[in-house]
Amino acid sequence: MAAISHKVHVALGERAYDILIGPDLLDHAGAILAERFPGRRFGVVTDIEVEKAQLPRLRRSFEKAGLGFSVITVPSGESTKSWQHLQTVVEGLLAAKLERNDLVIALGGGVIGDIAGFAASITRRGMDFVQMPTTLLAQVDSSVGGKTGINSPHGKNLVGAFHQPKLVLADLSTLDTLSQRQFAAGYAEVVKYGLIDSPDFFEWLEAHQAEIFSGGPARGEAIARCCAHKARVVIEDEKETGVRALLNLGHTFGHALEKDTGYSDRLLHGEGVSIGMVLAHTFSARQGFAPGQDAGRIAAHLHKSGLPTTLADIPGTLGSTDTLMHAIAQDKKVSRGALTFILTRGIGKAFIEKNVDPDAVRTFIEDMRP
Repeated sequence: MAAISHKVHVALGERAYDILIGPDLLDHAGAILAERFPGRRFGVVTDIEVEKAQLPRLRRSFEKAGLGFSVITVPSGESTKSWQHLQTVVEGLLAAKLERNDLVIALGGGVIGDIAGFAASITRRGMDFVQMPTTLLAQVDSSVGGKTGINSPHGKNLVGAFHQPKLVLADLSTLDTLSQRQFAAGYAEVVKYGLIDSPDFFEWLEAHQAEIFSGGPARGEAIARCCAHKARVVIEDEKETGVRALLNLGHTFGHALEKDTGYSDRLLHGEGVSIGMVLAHTFSARQGFAPGQDAGRIAAHLHKSGLPTTLADIPGTLGSTDTLMHAIAQDKKVSRGALTFILTRGIGKAFIEKNVDPDAVRTFIEDMRP
């Protein structure tokens, strides 16, 4: 049976589920699903790259367990989170004659988790789904908590639903297939948890960064600690009406930069978050909330991890400050047109700041431009 090294329970009453973390879980996924969801059929949603790297393992485990399944494949990349590809997934599930009590499997990174989960939430007025995250970013963040959705020309993740998975299977061995850049992008989300309210975790990351990147035991521990942190926040604020917004530290700037770069390989999501977290700490210092040296310490750790930390690190030419401000104004945390940012009083001391002065943000962006 599978070697489960860590288990995190998300206690949401009737919507509760487990996060199982360990090596080679995809090889045992069929047996796990057959035991937990007897009599179901499965629609596996994945992308072209993951189909090559991971689907054969999942297919063998399903066949060994005697499970019926269909596969729906979409292109790789952030641009897949679109109306066009959402339709492809929904129509694929319907064409496979999957019924309402069957399950959708999201096999891939955050993009696949978002689009497959959203498709599950609307197909036949709601199907159950299982997250099988194959990237570090998805394992520590996007696969947990039930946020699903697609992007709009107006901005990132503006169309979607809260739809909790029934199970999360985080196979640590899938991370060995990631490029250094992809792994580093996911690591930005790991660092985020320390910066929100866990300064001791950030210090632990500074001490164990090399082991996390090399695949030692600290890797599984870091993922489990991040999942446990997010589970606590989700339990307290499932629909993001309060403290869950803190999980967006760095994302207001980051999402604007992603939109400006066309959701392309110029800037991966985690890279945008990395720059965004440094900007959030720098802006907080400018506003007199945080000590200035914290931004430098954070930037040094992220840079050591192979991540960009400044606007100058983004390849190509950025759009105008007006363009970036327009994207920031479309952020999901905006309320009645007032800007809301996740700011900080120092490492591990993030807070929600409403009614942020747009002119102060505009001036700050101008100052940060290369």
